[in-house]
Amino acid sequence: MNSESLYQFSIWTVLLLLLAFYGGTYLLTLGIRKKNEDADAFMVSNHRIGFGIGAASMTATWIWAASFYAAATSGYQYGVSGPIHYGLWGALMILFIYPFGKRFRKLAPSAATLGELIHARHGSSSQLILAISNIMGSIISLMVNFTAAGALVSVLSPLSFQAGVIISGVGVLLYTLWSGFRASVITDFSQLVALMAIAVVIIPAVFFAMGGPTELVAGLDNLTPEQANFFSSEAVLEQGAPFFVAVLAYAIGNQTISQRLFAVNEDHIKPTFLTATVGYGAIVIGLGMIGLMALTLGIEPMNGNMNNLIPQMVSGYLPPVFIALFFILVIGSLSSTADSDLSALSAIMMADVYGKNIAKGNADPDRMLMVGRLTMITATAVGIVFASFSLDILVMLVFVGALWGAIVFPVIASCFWGRVTNRAFTTSVIVAMVMFSLARFEVLPLAGASGLMFELLASIGGGIIIALMAFGFLGRIAGGVAGLLALVGMLVFATGFLREYTVLLASLTAYGTSTLVCVVMSLASKEAPFDFDLIRKRVGDYDDTAETESLDTGKPDKSPETAGQPVAQS
Repeated sequence: MNSESLYQFSIWTVLLLLLAFYGGTYLLTLGIRKKNEDADAFMVSNHRIGFGIGAASMTATWIWAASFYAAATSGYQYGVSGPIHYGLWGALMILFIYPFGKRFRKLAPSAATLGELIHARHGSSSQLILAISNIMGSIISLMVNFTAAGALVSVLSPLSFQAGVIISGVGVLLYTLWSGFRASVITDFSQLVALMAIAVVIIPAVFFAMGGPTELVAGLDNLTPEQANFFSSEAVLEQGAPFFVAVLAYAIGNQTISQRLFAVNEDHIKPTFLTATVGYGAIVIGLGMIGLMALTLGIEPMNGNMNNLIPQMVSGYLPPVFIALFFILVIGSLSSTADSDLSALSAIMMADVYGKNIAKGNADPDRMLMVGRLTMITATAVGIVFASFSLDILVMLVFVGALWGAIVFPVIASCFWGRVTNRAFTTSVIVAMVMFSLARFEVLPLAGASGLMFELLASIGGGIIIALMAFGFLGRIAGGVAGLLALVGMLVFATGFLREYTVLLASLTAYGTSTLVCVVMSLASKEAPFDFDLIRKRVGDYDDTAETESLDTGKPDKSPETAGQPVAQS
């Protein structure tokens, strides 16, 4: 297939489709605008989001541009097991914050960000480390989504890649700027309904237009033995395992998830996260099958760019009406995540940077709103500039997930273990990020003594990942046993072998290093154990709100117990 065979809309058709989507979304947000917006509603909807809106928002947020492009890339590169590796582990990223999220919400029910909890637990340095990692992640996420918009527009119309990037960035900013997080979750619901309705039509349509099951089975002969093997070791070590390692990293490090954790009604946390897990996994695995089908038919991505694969497949095999539906589908999915990133960034700057470190706990809610909106404008501009580089989406996802791996153990341990100190938290994250970089970019040779050192740290990292997952759902004893067994297995099978897989080695090294440094420094400290009851006292709402509305019903609901409390200084 070449570019001459692809269908393209006219410039005016594409502009009308974009105007219809972003204009309609903007009009939808007008219905929830308040004359005098308050800071807590702007950041977390006053902690009163119901199950329906919460589950829809979580699913729509997580089904982003990468769910289309990277899922297809995974199917194209790794064959029959690729879509499973991407969709399943992505779904688990949502699921695995649930048990730890319950603890976070119990400790700080009025928080807007996880950083506020960490500030109350440790102070500014640890909080700012978490905030910086979240800012980096959200900026890269914005870049990914704007990149996807540019690729889509450039393939399906005469407009340039840069034009698509700019239009999507400005469109998302316009409907999110006024009401912030409230606008994000309301539009997420409508976007998810449209996304699911269109996906149910588009995915089977592409599948059967390309020949259906018969062509898929016949094309399996074109696959390499590794691509045809459902249990491919190459797919596991290069794709599945790095994404599995990233599960907890994204769950803990991604503010778009924790923002919804703090926003949803506390009684609805479990069903919200379970529903989003199932919804995400089902849709994304289906999208990954398009990439697998392209592989079996021997189709080459346009210009060698994997980001063009899905637009190329849809444009080449479906009639114009279906292509228009697909266009709206992708624009809706990337916009639902981009507006969540803008809301997350604004909350971090409002609460973590301004509220806790500049205002020192005496924040002015009106000034917070100004900070939040200025953050959105700045972040959009930065995301557009970065998107112009058109970087590989899958590589960026693995890189950010690995960096977030450095904070996982310190954050979780800080919320369960009173011995963890601020110095242990800060030092462990910094050292882990240094070690990750040394391994990932092979600054030190991955052979000899240094290679063995990284493998030992990675083995600790593998053990701690399994331990934390088991601990979250099964308790401390089960977590300890599972982690110990995983550590022994890693030491036996990974030594002398893991160094061949740099991404996986570096990611596990980040986990292992941060755990080792944090535990040793905490045990060596003579500070008294922390009183976790202090966190609730130190984290309060920013506005004196008499009543809030449930976004499921629109009716007045009871205020959170801490509404109206001043932001206490820590």
